[in-house]
Amino acid sequence: QVQLVESGGGSVQTGGSLTLSCSTSGFTYGHYYIGWFRQAPGRQREGVALIGFNLNSEYADSVKGRFAIARDNAENTLHLQMNSLKPDDTATYTCARSRCRFLNCVANRPRLSPQDFDLWGQGTQVTVSS
Repeated sequence: QVQLVESGGGSVQTGGSLTLSCSTSGFTYGHYYIGWFRQAPGRQREGVALIGFNLNSEYADSVKGRFAIARDNAENTLHLQMNSLKPDDTATYTCARSRCRFLNCVANRPRLSPQDFDLWGQGTQVTVSS
């Protein structure tokens, strides 16, 4: 079946690092944009980073320079390297697949908006303490 499964979450102190992974199956991974989103208690879900099939990427201003997204096509996975973590990074992190596929993504490139994605993983918890 089609699915995305996150892993790599955990607890870390301020300034620490974590790498999240998103394993995909059941669809042609290389034909979609894949994004990372997060949601903290009392906050709206927000986009963190995304990467396209041509390896173009976008980041939220709040994580720019600290997080890096990458695709591993050989294993149909993507990763989110998170450095210099802050308490405000505490959230449930979820990966998602774009609504558009391949060339249909060209005219209207997916952005860091949940409405541009239609297949979601279960999420992995990241907790950053002071």
